[in-house]
Amino acid sequence: RRLVKDSCCATALHLKNYFSRLPPADKYRYKMDYPCMGTCVIINIKNFDLKTGSLETRNGTDVDAAELEKTFSKLGYKVTLVHDQTADQIVDLLRDVSTQDHSNSGSFVCVLLSRGDEGGIYGTDGSFVNLDELTKFVDGNGCRSLVGKPKLLFIQAARGNKLDDGTLSEGDSMDGQTPSRIPVEADFLYAYSTTPGFNAWRDTQNGSWFMQSLCEMLRRFSGQLELMQIMTRVNNKVALEYKTTPGRSGKRQMPCIVSLLTKEFYFP
Repeated sequence: RRLVKDSCCATALHLKNYFSRLPPADKYRYKMDYPCMGTCVIINIKNFDLKTGSLETRNGTDVDAAELEKTFSKLGYKVTLVHDQTADQIVDLLRDVSTQDHSNSGSFVCVLLSRGDEGGIYGTDGSFVNLDELTKFVDGNGCRSLVGKPKLLFIQAARGNKLDDGTLSEGDSMDGQTPSRIPVEADFLYAYSTTPGFNAWRDTQNGSWFMQSLCEMLRRFSGQLELMQIMTRVNNKVALEYKTTPGRSGKRQMPCIVSLLTKEFYFP
């Protein structure tokens, strides 16, 4: 199933008014006065083919998907939400994004909700998709109309089987400049729900710790804080306010944010 929600044009005037109130742009801030914020693709994998064996149903992920769709729509993105895609379908979806014209968009967002391991996620058919295979479609070589624009990836998936017991704390585009070459991998942000090698937790009723915290912090602080400040608050909430039930010995989780952004990024 594929659901598309287009709030892009409806927010164009709002974006214009918002950015007109900002101080003059400088070289350390992404230009965001485009007609649209951009496209947001949410890939929600809940059910896996029986033949996959160990890949169980991800109850609670639909809560995340619905909250993410609402959150990014309110931020002005054109949201595409798809469910239960095979590995090939996931690749095809990102390939399709690369063929689109993003000239009028200020950024691109992709959210991946699935089971995974270090380096990628699983499709509903149990096949593994490397993250590198997906990002190549929107990097500097894969999509020219996204060059110099922030590309934000939020990934809710395990990166291994290790569990975090916690520990005791003792305290608390180049506008106006001559065209130049930039690294192909520039302007990406990878926001992982957990650190390499570790499990990621999801409540079967209320959704995942990471995605629910992300949506809350985006609602509270977009337009006030720069993206990395927002993500630091997401880290804080997940690390300090969540733990598994006593039956699971109070396990913890630490998100991992990898920034290749070259400028500051502000949501409206």
